[in-house]
Amino acid sequence: MTQADTYSVHITPHPAGIRVEVSGESNYENTLAYWRVIIAEVQARHPKGVLLIDELLGKPLSAQQWHALVAMMIGSGLESTPIAHVKPHGLQLIEHCEIYAQEAGFEARVFEDESVADLWLRHGEHK
Repeated sequence: MTQADTYSVHITPHPAGIRVEVSGESNYENTLAYWRVIIAEVQARHPKGVLLIDELLGKPLSAQQWHALVAMMIGSGLESTPIAHVKPHGLQLIEHCEIYAQEAGFEARVFEDESVADLWLRHGEHK
């Protein structure tokens, strides 16, 4: 488990790779920080997929912030790892992340329901 003052990250094995639970305050710095943790974990473990349960609360990231985040992830190794990003408290503006990620060559989908995300990650058609 990784923890900062305003967010925490908990990573466990999952049948489709790894399950990442993130909680705390929603802001660009925390989102960037937890993605750096995920990138390091993917580079170390090479999981088949990532099931991300994003329970950050607060002001959603803007479309521009999601674009900057995706740009930072290019070349990180996540391009070959399917990512199911779950926002159980509502999608907010996360659909921008899915659009930018797919345009950049990532296989990523966003969901409000963890069971649907899990099903896609374990049984969906991937690259």
